[in-house]
Amino acid sequence: MINTNVSIAKKPKKFKSAKASRNISLVLSYLTLVVLTIIWLYPILWIILSSLRVEYNNAGDLIGIVVSHYIPKGFGFDNFVNLFTNTLFPRWFLNTLLVSSVTFVLSTLLTLSVAYVMSKLKFSARKKFLNIAIILGLFPGFMSMIAIYYILKALQLTQTLFALMLVYSAGAGLGFYVAKGFFDIIPNSLLESARLDGATNSQIFAKIVLPLSKPIIIYTALLAFIGPWMDFIFARVILGETNRELHTVAVGLYYMVYGERVDSNVFTLFAAGCVVVAIPIVTLFLSMQRYYIEGVTAGAVKG
Repeated sequence: MINTNVSIAKKPKKFKSAKASRNISLVLSYLTLVVLTIIWLYPILWIILSSLRVEYNNAGDLIGIVVSHYIPKGFGFDNFVNLFTNTLFPRWFLNTLLVSSVTFVLSTLLTLSVAYVMSKLKFSARKKFLNIAIILGLFPGFMSMIAIYYILKALQLTQTLFALMLVYSAGAGLGFYVAKGFFDIIPNSLLESARLDGATNSQIFAKIVLPLSKPIIIYTALLAFIGPWMDFIFARVILGETNRELHTVAVGLYYMVYGERVDSNVFTLFAAGCVVVAIPIVTLFLSMQRYYIEGVTAGAVKG
């Protein structure tokens, strides 16, 4: 009886120690999340405040901006006005919008078409193509940058926006795996019924599969739009440095900071350009966030 009472008395102590350790772990987790949030939000807040500062700063004194002048002495929209009136930013913005819009249409069609073929059509080379696509996906795209440049140069397509559209859209079909996972959950019996009624594969894809695939269409379209909108490497190599009017926003803002002529307010103009560039992306994600998450989760069910 004595041993039994002792063992029963020890259980609350173990329970309290386990609860205390869980509380400590929870507090540490929240502290880590708070620190990571501050680190993530700090540069965003700095860019926004820098875009709204009305006083001019020395472009090379970036450390002084961060430490001594983090909060502007005054706020205003002068930098945005100068950005759209005294620079080529409006032309760069339209160039980027054109390239991204054409690319996201072509890339979305190619990606969804390849995903449908690999998911619902059976042919002899299907398994080999899947393996090849996985292997090619392991290599970053910029590894082919030099080869692509010389191919475009031989075709006399360098320093053109059409070349950028072609480069961004050409390899889009290899990114079909997420969309394929979404198409895999569509019942094959639904497609077989349509085939028995005389529907072709293109009709099934356009009238049955796509109407049921709104989340994955939005997910694919968002990725296809963001890629050209934010890309710098391919745009700089293909468009070159001579014709500034053909630049995209990423390349244009780069030369604004590191060009030959550097004004005293170049960094605040750069910050204003960053804010303007981020507005379309943030708006798209906020308006399509639900469909984007559905596309990711549904596409990851089966691969």
